[in-house]
Amino acid sequence: MVAFLASLIATAAMTGAIVWVGKRRKPGTPLTWGEAFVAGAWLFFLMFLIYGIVPHQFLTLADNDLAWRSDKIGIPIGPIGKAFGDTENRIFSAEGNVLFPEGVPLPNGTFVITAQVLRDIIASGIYIVFLVAQIVMWLQWQKRGQKAAEKPELTSAYGRPLVRGAS
Repeated sequence: MVAFLASLIATAAMTGAIVWVGKRRKPGTPLTWGEAFVAGAWLFFLMFLIYGIVPHQFLTLADNDLAWRSDKIGIPIGPIGKAFGDTENRIFSAEGNVLFPEGVPLPNGTFVITAQVLRDIIASGIYIVFLVAQIVMWLQWQKRGQKAAEKPELTSAYGRPLVRGAS
């Protein structure tokens, strides 16, 4: 758990540093060789964190501490399950803290979902979120310093500015 949280905190700190530099650095400022080298190494390590370390640490957390294995049937809900007490039914199992401990009932049978499948779905979601965030950051970096197009001032036929908008 500590390693996963530490990797998330390091990722957030490095991303925050990029945003801070982006707000301070004017577009078109010449880049020195040293600045380019540091920026390249910084981005390489950030991408290594985002696409390598963070998902790996989540998978390690899910496998070891949370025990989300292929033989654990149901959707793990963690400490929320303690609030339900000692109920045993087809939808919730307090003993295993899972929803649908016998599978999701369907008209033609049951759909069995394991904790390992949920683990893989969350790991894939981590990749998708980071990819979308990376694209958004690229767009913000490229558009920094650009001002929105100003509204043209409405003038009368004589060239004077209008106090109210023309109807």
